[in-house]
Amino acid sequence: MEFNVTRDLTSATYQDALAIRQTVFVTEQGVPHDLEVDANEANALHFVAYENGLALATARLLPAEYGYHVQRVAVLAPYRHHGVGEALLAHLAEFAAAHGAAELRLGAQVQAVGFYKRLGYHLTALPEFTEAGIQHREMALTL
Repeated sequence: MEFNVTRDLTSATYQDALAIRQTVFVTEQGVPHDLEVDANEANALHFVAYENGLALATARLLPAEYGYHVQRVAVLAPYRHHGVGEALLAHLAEFAAAHGAAELRLGAQVQAVGFYKRLGYHLTALPEFTEAGIQHREMALTL
């Protein structure tokens, strides 16, 4: 698996990230497009996982005082439960640690909490919250 990262909102990598997010969040989960693509696009690092040139998954890292906030984690349906998400999250953690981050935090959709726990994330004290009409819990990973 290969990983590309970009801040360039005109790049092919970013366009691949947007296409995956459109499919997973907007089409599958019903998140409004104007909530999915937000004011943080230009401030984030956009990652895409590829296999044989095919874009399979994406996530973005937004710089924060503690390290990075992981957002927009999405794996296309045919590639879920095949280790793609795990590989992408491991790559994000390696990238963040190599760039001096102490911690990663994310807002996990409630149904994905177990996935993140298996990767070493833990629930924070923040109570459950709703984002884009979907219940979430904040989770953190110490690097």
